Amino acid sequence: MEVNVRGGAPPGVFLSAAEMLETRYDVDDPVYVTVEDDPDTRTHVLHYSDHHEVVISAAAVSSAMARELILHEFAHVVRHEEGHTSHHLEPAEALMLGTAGRRVPRSKLIHCYQIANHMRDIYADDITLDLLPPQKLMSYLTSAVAAAVTETRHPTMGPHSRLVSRAPDPEITAVNAAFAMGVARRHDVDPRAHRLEALAHAAADDAPRIDVDIFADRFAKLQADPSTREYRRDLVEMMRTYLWPTPARQQAAD
Repeated sequence: MEVNVRGGAPPGVFLSAAEMLETRYDVDDPVYVTVEDDPDTRTHVLHYSDHHEVVISAAAVSSAMARELILHEFAHVVRHEEGHTSHHLEPAEALMLGTAGRRVPRSKLIHCYQIANHMRDIYADDITLDLLPPQKLMSYLTSAVAAAVTETRHPTMGPHSRLVSRAPDPEITAVNAAFAMGVARRHDVDPRAHRLEALAHAAADDAPRIDVDIFADRFAKLQADPSTREYRRDLVEMMRTYLWPTPARQQAAD
């Protein structure tokens, strides 16, 4: 796995994550890492025809979770190269199917893209947690959920983590919490051991339309290698459940 670090950051943690990934997975195209000074930069990966680019903040690189965050983004690279449908199906396609003929506020459409990101993250976390024990990631997600719940109840302009929106909304905060609980369930971690269950239900108290257990169960039970049709169906159903928690009639995705 070829890793090139740009931005003046020491390459050690990136090379360490790459070496760990290579013990079980292959990456063909080179990966360029861009380290940004802005601490609010959200860690993410971009895919091009002949390389991948991981964007991460200097603050994240120097954090205690640096290796886990980098390995998670490298896992997205693996999923993209192996052609996993979660990393190739455009969420807009599912969104059009799920909302056909209905008016949806723009803010809720944005949240649907966040739900699609969670579904992609599930498959990246499957790789991450195949290589690392779950305790550290679970502690990180617990802290992120706690911050998200606090931010929703007492909005500030402070730093934003993976699960904290810049415009706090109780309903997407509850789904974010359900995602974290779903990761725990999927990897046989008791969510009560990390306060995830209590935090998720605290988030649900602020969003009575959202059933966090339904969302957590759906995240936990996503098929490991779904067909494009199966994944599209699951994504449409997840979006519809968020937009209309008790729809009168479920329609097939295709």
